[in-house]
Amino acid sequence: MASRTVAKKLAFIGAGQMAEALLGGLFAARCCEPDLVRAADVSQERRDRMKSRFGILVGADNKEAAAWADVVLLAVKPQMMEAVLAELAPVLPGRLVISIAAGWSIRRLGQRFEGAGAPAPRLVRVMPNTPALVREGMSAVACGPGVSEADAERVRTLFEAVGRVVMVEERLMDAVTGLSGSGPAYVFLAIEALADGGVKMGLPRPVAALLAAQTVLGAAKMLLETGDHPARLKDRVASPGGTTIAGLHELEQGGLRATLIAAVEAATNRSKELGS
Repeated sequence: MASRTVAKKLAFIGAGQMAEALLGGLFAARCCEPDLVRAADVSQERRDRMKSRFGILVGADNKEAAAWADVVLLAVKPQMMEAVLAELAPVLPGRLVISIAAGWSIRRLGQRFEGAGAPAPRLVRVMPNTPALVREGMSAVACGPGVSEADAERVRTLFEAVGRVVMVEERLMDAVTGLSGSGPAYVFLAIEALADGGVKMGLPRPVAALLAAQTVLGAAKMLLETGDHPARLKDRVASPGGTTIAGLHELEQGGLRATLIAAVEAATNRSKELGS
């Protein structure tokens, strides 16, 4: 990993949690050096924290940071993107620009640079999720026109520093949002419910929560490392006439599968609405 680099100069526009997670992963993986990274944010508190934690250059001027960089990562809230793009439009052309703002398609981003008379920025859209904060994130990457293989590899390196990466067609980004973007909340709810079940059966709350969380973590890791279909792994746990098949029957009775499918569908449709 030490031989892989993200860019000569990398600027974060916005210094929120995701920016901190990415920087922590990058420096741990030795994918870039602190003197080649800048972060710009309106919050003095955030700037001070980033400088103290990572030793990088910080400032309040978005335009100055973007003009300095080769790769610009837009880590601002979706509702702030319009104003940020208007500010940065003169300096972004020709650069690799990565957006993690939900609802902002590559086409929508690119429209802000049409007719500028300068080379359009190379645009990449990424949907990461919150487990990136503990370097177990899942990020989906969609590349716009003009993005080279080297550009795509830089983006992959950046987000692999905080988890796993999949390359997708941009038309699938709403489905990605509905599944992995919103998915951690579904899993937290499931862990909470499992722990509640343990408490109902007499377990102390801390013990029940640990049992539930570690069980979910272990099951997910087992699936990823074996590559087996989840149904096959489920069947290995469920012995004839045993405890697990009794529990699975209750889950089927409660419509767990259909409810999870419906949750992904609802979140996907909401993502489409927000992006329209």
